[in-house]
Amino acid sequence: MGRWEPNSRERLAAAALELYGERGFEQTTVAEIAQRAGLTERTFFRHYADKREVLFHGAAALEQRFVQAVAAAPGAAAPMDAVAAGLEAVAEVFICLREQSRRRQAVIASNAELRERELIKLASLSAALADALRRRGVQDPAASLTAEAGIAVFKIAFERWVAPEERRELSPVMRECLRELRTAVAADGDRDR
Repeated sequence: MGRWEPNSRERLAAAALELYGERGFEQTTVAEIAQRAGLTERTFFRHYADKREVLFHGAAALEQRFVQAVAAAPGAAAPMDAVAAGLEAVAEVFICLREQSRRRQAVIASNAELRERELIKLASLSAALADALRRRGVQDPAASLTAEAGIAVFKIAFERWVAPEERRELSPVMRECLRELRTAVAADGDRDR
């Protein structure tokens, strides 16, 4: 094995997903992941803090993309329209990643610790979105409510998108979920009058 291996991060991620699918997350070791990727454990730890990070390493970049799109939305955009711009920007990240996302989601769904970690990631994303909305001049509780609603749309759309029967790209699935949310909120508003 040479000192430098091209695509080490991607090879490690692919090996980890394969092994998690074959053996389960708990039963897979870092040594096995490195071996499957044709790399060393030392190389693994240069890229990931632990074997969970293989599943969550892109969270910061995803959050940054979402927040930047919300911030860049037209100034006159309603809060939920700004979040919709963020949803569109995030959907672009997942183009050509459906199968990898399905395998990742299956691993997370099968492990309580990973499900908890996913919820923490989503809560962090919601907080970042609420801050971005506040910087746009949206007051609380509207900023927090809109951010939480946007994360709910993301979560439900993502779950639909990774379902085996779904063939559409993530963007139209997100738009559909957003329309369903808006319809539900409008219907509730009609009942309150």
